[in-house]
Amino acid sequence: MLKRIGVQQLIVGMYLKEFCGSWLEHPFWRSSFVITDAKDIDTIRASSVREVWIDCAKGLDLPPGEAGVSLAEVEACVEVEQVATARAVRDTARVSSAAEFARAARIVAKSRQAVTSMFEEARMGKAVNTGGAQRLVEEISDSVSRSAGALISLARLKTADDYTYMHSVAVCALMVALARQLGLNDEEVRSAGIAGLLHDLGKAAIPLEILNKPGKLTDAEFAIVKEHPEKGHAMLLPSSDVDPVALDVVLHHHEKDDGSGYPRRLAGAAISIFAKMAAVCDVYDAITSNRPYKAGWDPAESLRKMAEWSKGHFDPAVFQAFVKSIGIYPIGSLVLLNCGRLGVVIEQNTKSLLSPQVKVFFSTGRKARILPEVFDLARPGCRQKIISREDPAKWNFPDLNEIWSGLAPATR
Repeated sequence: MLKRIGVQQLIVGMYLKEFCGSWLEHPFWRSSFVITDAKDIDTIRASSVREVWIDCAKGLDLPPGEAGVSLAEVEACVEVEQVATARAVRDTARVSSAAEFARAARIVAKSRQAVTSMFEEARMGKAVNTGGAQRLVEEISDSVSRSAGALISLARLKTADDYTYMHSVAVCALMVALARQLGLNDEEVRSAGIAGLLHDLGKAAIPLEILNKPGKLTDAEFAIVKEHPEKGHAMLLPSSDVDPVALDVVLHHHEKDDGSGYPRRLAGAAISIFAKMAAVCDVYDAITSNRPYKAGWDPAESLRKMAEWSKGHFDPAVFQAFVKSIGIYPIGSLVLLNCGRLGVVIEQNTKSLLSPQVKVFFSTGRKARILPEVFDLARPGCRQKIISREDPAKWNFPDLNEIWSGLAPATR
């Protein structure tokens, strides 16, 4: 029987079914688990969560004499219907990237915590609770619906230390955007997101000294890293609620269209559409991110490089859809306009991939900063156009990420 209780009534041995309130507010990455440690109760009470649902059939009930609100009582008051209706209304109305950045930053921060916990549990040999990832994927998916570029761009700004965890979040968001671009249905989009989130789970079984090595891996070390698809697949197999798409993607996201990938050397039609999607998303985030041994490439330059590799590496149709989903000049790309000013892409224009919105901030003629100004290159009458992509390392603007996101480093 489900019962809603106050957090002060929680005791060790209860089965916590769900937190009341926003997923962003509660302190754990998953919502359903048996409370086995009193410290977890302290953590819940220290959060903004005031009530939770417990399942008395799976764990302890309230002590005799303490009152909670049973599901039957809630249904009698029709309150549960109102709660269900409120939860069903998800905020997915489209907004600009600028309007979504702050909210996306909160989701990214929460996602970092969630995925870190998931990997740590897997590293300790605990069963992987894939059901607990559903709310995380839902939040990421809703953010991508509101503004495809905001969360994807912020998730790219990871440090070398948290690369493994934030890479999973970024690939999840990229998979959701790509799935929608390919016209997949809602269930398939959700499966793509879960698969992206879990695709590198097997890296939890790779020694940290190899995973975080600042220099080039030896052949022996790289051979160990290449075991992560099979290790991740083995971790997920015992889970009763694992999505079959996730199992497939975890095992096959390093396969290549020409059959030169691993671990099975599959080729062409033998590779599922989801694994082909993951191959593109995985590589894009990897090469645009800072790693222990190299700085990430500019987003636009990364797409150019991937286009060079696309023959044999990626499925051509999937790669073309991927470019459409993030833009030829993704958010954060540094570009030079025909007026001689440098700007950074802050928004895509769905009707013209070559004409995004650009915030200019530097005059190459004067070699000086100028008052930032936004140009919508797709607006009728706009005479500005992009003549080249620029290498950020050449110009070395220390605040480039703040210019396009509008967020201070501490908030990202």
